[in-house]
Order: sequence, then structure tokens, then C-alpha cells
Amino acid sequence: MSDKTFQFLNVQRQTPRTVPVAIRVLGYGEIAGDFGSPQAGTQAERCIDCGNPYCEHACPVHNYIPNWLKLVQDGRIMEAATLMHETNPLPEICGRVCPQDRLCEGACTLEQTAFGSVTIGSIERWVTDEALRQGWRPDLSAVRETGKRVAIIGAGPAGLACADRLRRAGIAADVYDRQEEIGGLLTFGIPPFKLDKGVVRTRRDVLEGMGVRFLLGHEVGRDVEFGQLLDDYDAVFVGTGAYTYVDAELPGRELHGVHDALPFLIANTERLLRDEPVPHAFDFRGKRVVVLGGGDTGMDCNRTAIRLGATSVTCVYRRDEANMPGSAREVKYSREEGVEFLFQRQPLEILGDADGKVRAVRVVETALVDSGDGRARPQNVEGTEYEIEADVVIQSFGFLPSPPDWLRSHGVALERSGKVATGVNGALPLQTSHPRIFAGGDNVRGADLVVRAVYDGREAAGSIASLLLA
Repeated sequence: MSDKTFQFLNVQRQTPRTVPVAIRVLGYGEIAGDFGSPQAGTQAERCIDCGNPYCEHACPVHNYIPNWLKLVQDGRIMEAATLMHETNPLPEICGRVCPQDRLCEGACTLEQTAFGSVTIGSIERWVTDEALRQGWRPDLSAVRETGKRVAIIGAGPAGLACADRLRRAGIAADVYDRQEEIGGLLTFGIPPFKLDKGVVRTRRDVLEGMGVRFLLGHEVGRDVEFGQLLDDYDAVFVGTGAYTYVDAELPGRELHGVHDALPFLIANTERLLRDEPVPHAFDFRGKRVVVLGGGDTGMDCNRTAIRLGATSVTCVYRRDEANMPGSAREVKYSREEGVEFLFQRQPLEILGDADGKVRAVRVVETALVDSGDGRARPQNVEGTEYEIEADVVIQSFGFLPSPPDWLRSHGVALERSGKVATGVNGALPLQTSHPRIFAGGDNVRGADLVVRAVYDGREAAGSIASLLLA
């Protein structure tokens, strides 16, 4: 047994230092620092190689976590990066945006002790960043071109992961996206303080070096017909995401000062990418902001509102903190930056003044009752209604797929919720009711984690290769 097996007894769990709050709220730079090489290796040595890697099982892409932690311990960074890419086409992105506290680190054997889990996410991020800085690129020297071609619709995480795996199989991949940058919500929906856009651009360089072709500013159904793609390519992968926000139909949602989360975040990111000043609608200086919703998108809205100068930001969520869908890390960052949380409050109405501007949100307290499915259900408590003063309200109640008409017109079956149906009646994983059309990510799952979209793209590419190369 290695004498480093019990390193966790002598080395405390550490995460990279974050930018001090007083500085980070002044801009949009990534707030998490980086490990140095010695620190990453020392933290990797805390892994006890428990023999039953719960971390690996809890990871949606089933990363070989103990194996690449051992490579990091030995200073074999390039090999660690190669091993990471065997399961995850976007490790530097998942290392930044995954809720590791609910996935790999939450399942770490050491997390069940007083010693705390291995800092898996921070090590994953550092390894891929460092390897890419040192010139790491995927080795495709053994790949033989098959002559097969696949069109990918959507340059989000599912589409990027699919393209990576298709190229490794010798299949040409052309990625169509209506935006002028790749990434989908990685670029436009996730704020830069969580994911610097330079990271996405580097991944684009890697993919283009692998032979992936991006056709940006090309919207399928407007600039190119979907039927033409079916004629020109051997198969099509659809990774169009989930952009339709859930409307809670709160009275007063039409008032001036009410924003829906995703359009708000996208507009602010586009402004930053163009280096434009803050528009009047987003000038929150002197304003009280109320964010409705407790998911990661709600946390992004909280922290963006702080950076837009809000006097106060209050996050209202109908369940308790233990039942929040958002990452505990993002809740912590929100608190550090001055956000106040009001749990077990159900919004009832957005109230306005005589000029049609927001003035308050009317809420009611909730009690949590057993729903029988393992998650408590909020129930309004009679007689507990009151108002929260507000100048701006941001609604973040979740997102739904909005499948384009061209999918239906080509016989692709949908579920009642609008999600694309895949893998039914003996079909290959992620194969739709049309044998040459595959789909994955949020348009199949509903709004979900980036890492699960990556998994879908990876698995869909495997199914496509099985179909085309049989």
C-alpha cells in the first residue's frame, strides 16, 4: 500500500482562492483562482483510491476520476488530460460549471467523514487548462476517414461533444448555429464570472484543429432548410436546447421592471461581448431587485444583478435551502456577494405603481409536506401573505424545450411536454423516430446540467457511428 494512501490525514481539503468579494463584484471576471502544480498534486494525493469509486459512479459521464488523480499525483499532466477526454469532451468547462457538491465530490468517500472530499472539480479544471497551455491536443493520428458526413444543429455542449466524438470516429462533422459564437448557453447564458468566454474559444480552436467545421450565423429553417441537410448528410444530430422559459402566470408580470431570466442573462452577456455600456433597462443602481427561483439560473441572476449595481438583491424560493436545485457553491457565492435569501416563500403577484412600474412582490409563507416522491412539496400557509418591496423582478422558474416546426414536419415524434422522444421501440440510444435523426441535451431531457448534455452528445455520436459504419 502506498504511504500516500492516508495523505488525507495530514493534508486538509483546499480549494483555489477566490477573488475577494469587494473586487469581484466590480466586474465579470472568473472569481475562482487556479491551483499551482504542487498544490494540485498534493490535493490529488488525498484520494484514497477506495476501490469502489463512488465519485465515478456519480459523475454523469463516468469520468475515470481516481485514475487521473493518480496521474496528477505523478506529475503526468498530459496523460491526465488525455484520460479525462476519453469520457468527457469538455472537461475544462465541466470543471467550472458542474455542481460537484451534488455529483462527484458529494459522493466521494471522504465527504462522509470530517476530512472533506477531494477537490475533484478544481483539479479537473487545472489539468485541462494547464495541458492546453502546454499545447495538448487530441491525437487523431490513428483515425481513418470514413467518408461519412453528419450535420449537427446547435453548437451548445451536446453538439460540441457529438462533434468531438464523430471526428474521433473518422466522420466529418459540420456544426450549424444561429449565433456568431459557439457554445450556446455556455457562451450566452452562463455569466463570465462562472465561465470565461476565452475558455469556450479555446475549445473551438481544439475542435477546428480536429477538423470540425462551424457554420455560424446559419439558422436552420431560415438560412438553410432542414430537408436539405437530410439530403446532403448521412445523419443529423439536433442539440437545440431548451430556451422557452416557464411562465408562472403571475399577475403583474407585464409591468415595467419585470425580466425573464434567460433573456436577461443573454442580453447582458451579448452586451459584454460587444463591450457596450449598461443599457437603461439594466441599470440597477439604487434599485431593489427580487429574483424568483432557486436554481442555478436564479443564482446567475442574483450575482449579475449585484454587478449591475443593485442596492439589494433578494432571492425568493418556495422550498427550504436543503431542497434547492441550485449548486450549494453558487448559493455560497451569492451570499458572499450580498444576496439575501428568503426560503419557503411562494410568490403570488407582482405589484405595480400608478405609472406601471414594479413596486413590490406579494408572497405567502409555505410549509413543506411529504409528497411521497422523496421531495417535500410546498403548501401555502393561510394568513401569512405580505409584500416585499422591489423595483426590479427577475423570474427564473425553469425552461422547456421548444422543438422547431421542421422536426415535426419530418416525422420526429415528440413527448407531450415538447421534448424530443429518443431511443424508443428498439431504436439506438438518442435516435429519434426518424432513423437518420438523433437528438440530445436539453431538447430531450428538459433543462438540465451541462454535463448531462455532454453525455448525450457523446452517446449520440456513438449511436451515429454504429448506424453509419455497420
